[in-house]
Amino acid sequence: MMLSHDLAGQGHLTIVLLHSGVCDRRMWDTQFAALTAAGYRVVRCDLRGFGETPVDRPHTHCDDVVELLDALGVERAALVGSSFGGEVALETAVRHPGRVSALALLCAGMPGFAASDELRAWGRREDELLEAGDIDGAVALNVDTWLGPDADDEARARVRVMQRRAFDVQLAAPAEFRPVDAGVASADLAGIDVPCLVVSGAHDVPDFREMATRLAGLLPDAQYLDLEWAGHLPALERPDETAKLLAEFLTGVGGDGAATAPSVSGR
Repeated sequence: MMLSHDLAGQGHLTIVLLHSGVCDRRMWDTQFAALTAAGYRVVRCDLRGFGETPVDRPHTHCDDVVELLDALGVERAALVGSSFGGEVALETAVRHPGRVSALALLCAGMPGFAASDELRAWGRREDELLEAGDIDGAVALNVDTWLGPDADDEARARVRVMQRRAFDVQLAAPAEFRPVDAGVASADLAGIDVPCLVVSGAHDVPDFREMATRLAGLLPDAQYLDLEWAGHLPALERPDETAKLLAEFLTGVGGDGAATAPSVSGR
């Protein structure tokens, strides 16, 4: 089954928006419209187990992304990933290097990163709530953890809906259909030779701030941007500003792999 997706625009560059693990493709509403209006061909998809894409077989998320590109006739694309979607983007660039022209990583996960005791404790708390059947409690835990101080009530409500949908889809899936590890190690990331924008949020949890710092030092062609206002989900916290910084970075990205640095002020 092909990933559920939206496609718009006719530009020379195709951009694929990959959502975070607490959201689905609806998190990109503002950026999808803005990047299309800016002259790009834009795809946003629901990864398997999120939104409108069911879990119907064992899968590797990065391979699913490439299957979607194949189905759309896209030879090469710039990948924009938020959190978990950023980790999928990195895995795609390692496993399918010829298919990726640039990476924009918003508070991205990092393959091979060892979580801190604090983050593991958070994960255990989420598991306890889910095992107890307290789905609403698990949703609230995620909303409270992953949205920064600039997130308004609408953003919080949207994450609540998307996270609840993800839990409903994933908890209903057979255990044998769980994701297959992509087999990408942190050392593999040093071989990614395309322009990368690494964005960190000053109000993000420490693990993801550390991942952003490591990625900026490890990726050969990386620009680092620390947003003093952002938590973990800048695309929802300040949607228009995030759309602008993405458009500025992606200007010039194409067959030659060039990219323009964003002028949005960070820290």
